[in-house]
Amino acid sequence: MIATPERPFRRPLHPAHAFLLAATVTLFLGALLSDLAYAMSHQVQWTNFASWLIAAGLLFGGLVLVFALLGLRHADRRGGRHLVYGLIVLAAWALGFINALMHAKDVWAVMPEGLILSAIVFLLACVAAWMGFSTLRTGDLP
Repeated sequence: MIATPERPFRRPLHPAHAFLLAATVTLFLGALLSDLAYAMSHQVQWTNFASWLIAAGLLFGGLVLVFALLGLRHADRRGGRHLVYGLIVLAAWALGFINALMHAKDVWAVMPEGLILSAIVFLLACVAAWMGFSTLRTGDLP
């Protein structure tokens, strides 16, 4: 008889965590595209759209941050993936908050810093989504 090591099956992300993470990326992408549209057309309404999309992205990102903190509790002692994931989500949320404050200024004062921050926050959200969907697991099945 051949001895095979037991490898416990590990579940992927919780469905609510996956939904919130994907929604965060989508909302920050919408904010970036709205900032790009404003940069090209100078229509004031585009910055209003970006402000609302950033606020929604912060709401969903805050819930993702809660899931990331809960994931730290289930993380094994050997790997730091959950910690790195949590730090990336925290960085995206913090820069998103700064971006929201930037978009609260006068519409002429938003560019180009608002566009740059939107791009950085979107990239951080993409990295967090990539890490979340490819490497994180929530724990062993009973």
